[in-house]
Amino acid sequence: MVQVVAALMSAAVVIVTGYGWSTAGSFDAGFLRSQALGVDAPHSLDGDLNILLIGLDTRRDQNGDELPPEVLEQLHAGDGDEGGYNANTLILVHIPADLSKFVAVSIPRDDYVPVSGIPGYTHAKIKEAYGLKKAAVQDQMIAKGVTDKKQLEQAGREAGRASIVSAVRDLTGVPIDRFAEVTLAGFYDLAAALGGVEVCLNKRVNDSEFSGADFPAGRQHLNPAQALAFVRQRHGLENGDLDRTHRQQAFLTSVARQLRSAGTLTDPGKLNALMAVAHRNIVLSDDWNMTEFVRTLGAADDPVVEFRTLPVLRYDVINGQDVNIVDRQAIRREIAAAFGMPVPTTTKRADQRTEPPAAWSSETNAGAWQTSTTAPVIETPDAGKPVRSDITSGQVPCVN
Repeated sequence: MVQVVAALMSAAVVIVTGYGWSTAGSFDAGFLRSQALGVDAPHSLDGDLNILLIGLDTRRDQNGDELPPEVLEQLHAGDGDEGGYNANTLILVHIPADLSKFVAVSIPRDDYVPVSGIPGYTHAKIKEAYGLKKAAVQDQMIAKGVTDKKQLEQAGREAGRASIVSAVRDLTGVPIDRFAEVTLAGFYDLAAALGGVEVCLNKRVNDSEFSGADFPAGRQHLNPAQALAFVRQRHGLENGDLDRTHRQQAFLTSVARQLRSAGTLTDPGKLNALMAVAHRNIVLSDDWNMTEFVRTLGAADDPVVEFRTLPVLRYDVINGQDVNIVDRQAIRREIAAAFGMPVPTTTKRADQRTEPPAAWSSETNAGAWQTSTTAPVIETPDAGKPVRSDITSGQVPCVN
């Protein structure tokens, strides 16, 4: 899902250089905007930029209407009542001021984190911070007599965006300067505009019952519906959601490589189709000036992209749900190191349990982070092992 946004970034430079800054201005003005970052939100210093990419698992459009049946059939993802409004893909991208290396950190969707402002919840899976807040705000509006479906949908989504931004900011300890949101339909539309995508699998997979994925091993070209199944599959994979995260990272690389290949963005028809996909399916934070952003990207000479996945301390079941128990201080240290920031120090209590800094010691947050540091650690497959990707090499990374 969020691969659409990454593709947008790669396409932007070609758009403005090939068709002029007037076209770029129209491109910038065509997006739905959001104020969910907040007026007083902290920002990165010295020209660095942190961008949160949100892949929203919903089968409805921005007005709350169910997607057309023909689209739902291609998505192989159920009807408008399926999926809810989970943020099933979260990637935090760090772009340093010197453009030397981009770091993209995937946040496992089942990380169990504190949430605020959601009646009945002090903690939830991070993916649920969006949908739970959206539902709570809509219930409050309905109780006050609001009945307009479009108004309810748009206000609920704005609240959901602010909630997921807050949860990620709270977990990682870094500012979020920009964000972009895209849904399943946006992903499908991008793959269609590109004429499908190239992927590579280490072994054959068959998940016809859930995602619709049924592919042989090796390199292959997937049509739009197959591409969606490729990044949605988690059943039948050795590491479940974590393997799906690797697929999303591999797909991001493939799309970026394909966009940079000869002919993809020099064809006016394809270019217009990609711009229409972006305008129809992507929501951007309102302070994101895309024209200035592509000027910045244009100064980068094929930067290396490094992918990471945040570590999981252990797996657990809470209220009947499978969750990832995480160590926030460890995550903050890893994020700081990956982004080239000062690494925060860790304090320990006498019982050797991780102690949150004073800023995080509210009653709401206290219980979630006091996890024994001597407990067995089950690492994510690539925890602390950066994956470097050169999108100009022509190679599509192979994944499970």
